[in-house]
Amino acid sequence: MPSILEASEITKSFPGVKALNGVSLALESGQVHALVGENGAGKSTLIAILAGVNQPDSGSLKLRGEQVSFASPVSARRSGIAAIYQELTIVPWISVGENIVLGNEPVKWKCGQIVSRDVADETARNALARLDAGDIDIHMQASRLSPGQKQLVEIARILALDARVIVMDEPTSSLPRREAERLLNIIVQLKESGKAILFVSHRLDEVAEIADTVTVLRGGRRVLTAPIGQLDRHKLIGAMIGHEISELYPPHVELQKTPLLRVDGLTRRDRFANISFELRRGEILGFYGLIGAGRTEVMRAVAGADPIDTGAISLDGRRLAPGSVAAMIASGIVYLPEDRKDQGLALHMSVQENIILSILGRLSSYGVIRSRRVSALTAELVKKVRVTGALDRAVVNLSGGNQQKVIVARGLASGADVLIFDEPTRGIDVGAKYEIYCLIQELAREGAGVILVSSELPEIINVADRAIVMSNGYIYGEFDRAEFDERAMLTAAFEGLRTGKDEVAVL
Repeated sequence: MPSILEASEITKSFPGVKALNGVSLALESGQVHALVGENGAGKSTLIAILAGVNQPDSGSLKLRGEQVSFASPVSARRSGIAAIYQELTIVPWISVGENIVLGNEPVKWKCGQIVSRDVADETARNALARLDAGDIDIHMQASRLSPGQKQLVEIARILALDARVIVMDEPTSSLPRREAERLLNIIVQLKESGKAILFVSHRLDEVAEIADTVTVLRGGRRVLTAPIGQLDRHKLIGAMIGHEISELYPPHVELQKTPLLRVDGLTRRDRFANISFELRRGEILGFYGLIGAGRTEVMRAVAGADPIDTGAISLDGRRLAPGSVAAMIASGIVYLPEDRKDQGLALHMSVQENIILSILGRLSSYGVIRSRRVSALTAELVKKVRVTGALDRAVVNLSGGNQQKVIVARGLASGADVLIFDEPTRGIDVGAKYEIYCLIQELAREGAGVILVSSELPEIINVADRAIVMSNGYIYGEFDRAEFDERAMLTAAFEGLRTGKDEVAVL
């Protein structure tokens, strides 16, 4: 079958790095072509070139056999190529419906070019309905959406276009299993309708499920292209990192644990109710649940980022007053947020500046920062978490995995007793995931208490010592490691949706 879009010998360099080096890729109608590789392998650069965001230094693009050059994303979309990026492009101050038709607004000619509001609303509703997300109000301001809902709106925007080629960069990264499976079914339907789909994902089980062909990038080069039937998980991982790894998770280590953090009856109206749990030193406590379960809201409250109505938080037997993030950091509790771009990092500041943001007061004398101490501390932390890149490099130029490690380094810099990791491996490759898991275990071995919030149940089962399952703002299950059972934990995650408690409706 002839290719609909073909990239040949694409090379692209940025200051200090060659992101792509002679990469070729061919997409066919009616097929899903998966693109995999570690963070920094060149995947995002390649899809940016296909979508018109960047132009190659050398090489060529052919669309239906004709050589093309896209000067902008608008040019690519007009040629029938649409992209969904890993980093969300939702405009927060306009409505959901306006986001879905943005750049593709239906117009009517009457007293000039005016957007047809009725047609725009119908287009937005139809796109959300295809995702089984019709419960999202198209008139709601987009800033009120959860990260998972924002991802669904991004996908709905693409569905509203009649593109021949669809590029998806980690489209399921913020979705729990049910929503992710729904999206994968939609991708299969799009394939069966004749679309050519480039699917970028770190979730190799998804790649195995829906891909027809897989291309692996490593260090800016293509190292493998093959039908999915000729590959298994270990071959893919070996091609991605250049060597085999025997396990995706580090071996579990049992430690002696003593009480550290206690949360009693924590409640915030319309978010969560009666949340009580204990965290011990040396323990990794998993928090699992579907989108909207209230996990992140609870952790933000524990960390002082959001207010609570009732309840108590104690650390080492001391009652805390969670009035602010700064107060809780000073008490020994640090929250590492799931949205590293918007909430976790100052993207245009350097690695070093990001690491010391929360401890500037401790690194200064009479308002003057002690540069030697800063350099020594950050160099030690960067080595410990294995960040690739110079200390003075802007964080925006790092891969997703390295950005996550910078957030971890900041948490370590605080010397916290309790570290809350909210979706720490979202959107990062298998090699970086393994390193994050090892760091979490190392923190526990050193005596910290770690809370791991994740929508990936295998991650909870393989990393945590104990797990709490939330649904609809309540705790519906608590499991010791010996009791971990995927079916039972999933049942608990859906329990709140089944019983539908009236007191809490998590937004």
